[in-house]
Amino acid sequence: MPQRVFVMAGGGTGGHVIPGIAVARELTVRGHQPVFIGTRDGMESRLVPAAGFPIEWIEIGGLKNLSLVRRARTLIELPSSVLAARRILRRYNAAGVFSMGGYAAAPVVLAAALAGIPVVLMEPNAMPGMTNRRMARFARRALVNFSEALPYFPHDRAEIAGLPVRPEFFALPEKPRADPPVVLVTGGSRGSRTLNLATKGLIDLLRRPVKIILQTGRDMYAELAAAIRHPDIDIVPFIDDMPKAYAQADLLVCRSGAGTVAELAAAGKPAILVPYPYAADDHQMANARAMERAGAARVTPDKEFDGPRMLREIEACLENGNLESMARAARAQAKPGAASRAAHLLEEYAEA
Repeated sequence: MPQRVFVMAGGGTGGHVIPGIAVARELTVRGHQPVFIGTRDGMESRLVPAAGFPIEWIEIGGLKNLSLVRRARTLIELPSSVLAARRILRRYNAAGVFSMGGYAAAPVVLAAALAGIPVVLMEPNAMPGMTNRRMARFARRALVNFSEALPYFPHDRAEIAGLPVRPEFFALPEKPRADPPVVLVTGGSRGSRTLNLATKGLIDLLRRPVKIILQTGRDMYAELAAAIRHPDIDIVPFIDDMPKAYAQADLLVCRSGAGTVAELAAAGKPAILVPYPYAADDHQMANARAMERAGAARVTPDKEFDGPRMLREIEACLENGNLESMARAARAQAKPGAASRAAHLLEEYAEA
C-alpha cells in the first residue's frame, strides 16, 4: 500500500493520547505518516512531541463539568476549530482519521465527516465519553475495550478490539504466589492520596506477613517515607518500569482508568480497584464494575477506602484460592492486537 497520511485526533488526558500514540507507531511500521491534531493545553502537547510525532494545533475547550462561561466559549470556538481542522486535513491530504475521543477530537471528526474522510474511533472505557458518543454516527468503525460500551454505538459498526497495551505486559508469565504475597499499591504516576493514606492506616492492622510496594507519587513521598517505618513496606515516589513491578506483584491496589485496567488484563493480575470519584461520567466506576463482574477484581468506592477496609479486601483476595481465580479471570479479559486492528481498518477504508 502506498504511503498515506493519517490524522490522530484526541486529547486532554493521557488516556486520550497514549493509545493514539500506539496506533501511530503501528502506522509508522506500516510505512505511513501519522500527524496529530490537538490543543496546546492538553496532555498531547507534551506526550506527542516526546514520542517523535508532528502535531498541529486547534483552539477548543471542553463542555463536561465546566462553568457556563467555559461551555459557551467552547460552543463559540467550535465552528472555527472545525474549519481549522478541515484546512489541516486538506493540507496533508489525509487518508483517514483515528479518534480516541476527548474534546480535541470533536472538531477533527466533524471536519473529516464534512470532507468525506473515513473515521475510526476507539473507546477505552465501559461508559463512553461524550465526544465518542456524539461522534459515533460519523465513524466507519467503533473499536471498544468493554462489551458494556457496545450499546452506545451502531451495532453493525462496533466491535470489541481492546486497548493498545505495551507488549511487555502481555509477555509476563503466570506467577506462583509468593510467600509472603506481594501487594503493589499505585495511584498512577502522581499517586493517590486515598491509597497512600489507606496504606499508612493499614500498618498497625496487619496480622499476616504481606510485602507491600507503595508508589506514593512525588508530592506525598517525603511525608509517607517519614511516617511509615516497616520492614515489609517499600515506599517509592515513582516506578519507571511498571511491567517489572507488575511481574513482582501477586495483587494490585489501584485506580481503574482504562489504561490501568487494560494493563491488569494483559498481565493477568488480580486487583482491588478504587475508582477515582471525579472521573467524567464516573467512567472509572463503570470500568471497575466490569472487571468485578468478570471475576477479576474487587471494588471499593473511594470514600469507603481506608486502612481497615484495605485490610479486609486484601484478606478476601488471599483466601481460598481467590487470588488465582481472579488472575485467570483478568487474563481472560486481555485483548492483544488493538493497535494493529485500528491501523488495518484505517488502511482498508483509505483504499475503499
